[in-house]
Amino acid sequence: MHLIITDAWLAKSRAVHLSGTRLALSAVMVSLILMLLAAGMVHWVFLKDARQGWPMTGAMVPPVVQGDSEQRDKFMRENLDVLARQLGEVQAKLTQLESLGERVSGLAGLNASEIRAKPGQGGALVTGRPLSIDELQATLADLDRITTQRTDLMTVLESRLFDQKMRNMMVPTQKPVSGGNLGSDFGWRIDPITGRSALHTGLDFQADYGSPILAAAGGVVVVREFHSAYGNMVEIDHGNDLVTRYAHASSVKVKKGDLVRRGQEIALVGSTGRSTGAHLHFEVLVRGVPQDPQKFLKAGNTLAAQQLASQDAKLASRDAPATRSSKSRAARR
Repeated sequence: MHLIITDAWLAKSRAVHLSGTRLALSAVMVSLILMLLAAGMVHWVFLKDARQGWPMTGAMVPPVVQGDSEQRDKFMRENLDVLARQLGEVQAKLTQLESLGERVSGLAGLNASEIRAKPGQGGALVTGRPLSIDELQATLADLDRITTQRTDLMTVLESRLFDQKMRNMMVPTQKPVSGGNLGSDFGWRIDPITGRSALHTGLDFQADYGSPILAAAGGVVVVREFHSAYGNMVEIDHGNDLVTRYAHASSVKVKKGDLVRRGQEIALVGSTGRSTGAHLHFEVLVRGVPQDPQKFLKAGNTLAAQQLASQDAKLASRDAPATRSSKSRAARR
């Protein structure tokens, strides 16, 4: 095949000779180019525009688009089901936390009916309809609100219980001498030196010389001095106009202004001052008026007994399921 190409501007012409082989190769190249253009057109027009929602192209290639949509819907449903199950578990734990908060609130002196954030709910379980996204979001918002209320409640309970603990620590309920026997009670007695009736303003604990004297409660040392009647004396202020006095010590291990804790060693038993032998004279004063220390010490013993009984009850409740299960196994055998 001969082709003659003529340029009108330059008034030139060129002859091109195409053999059979060249002609076949040219036809193949042109076919490939057209096929590539057609494939690009299909991808750009039919697929891209179908995903954008064109009705004509969307109807022409529905399997691809519908397949993608079904996969997304299935993925969303599975994730919603997982979130719904997790949400149910969180709600169950929150209900347990609410019950615990009500029990603790009684210990803190709060009315459980006044702090209940959400009324009781119940009814028959009817399943079959999965949660929608809007319902899930509403439930999560409600859960967030209840959680915030529970946090505020627990903060109040913590504050109340901390105050109670501090008040208990500042009340002289611990025996000031470990193992010391009570020698003389609070009240009127025959004075051991004069032999006349006199008011004994504290308790006398018999103990060996040099035995540790312990702080009956936490507080601040306000007096450390030698008194003509009390000998080496220490006074501790526990707040609320409550002061304890420790007298006749052989030596003192604290100084004025020291902060002491319950049970801390503050002095050693002696017989200084107006005394007939080694012992501790222990007083409790409220607004400067002597009180019977036995009332405070007995209150401490009662509290300790209650705490011990509570611990025993907890241990018994833990052991009960194991006992019941062992009995049931024995019955089956």
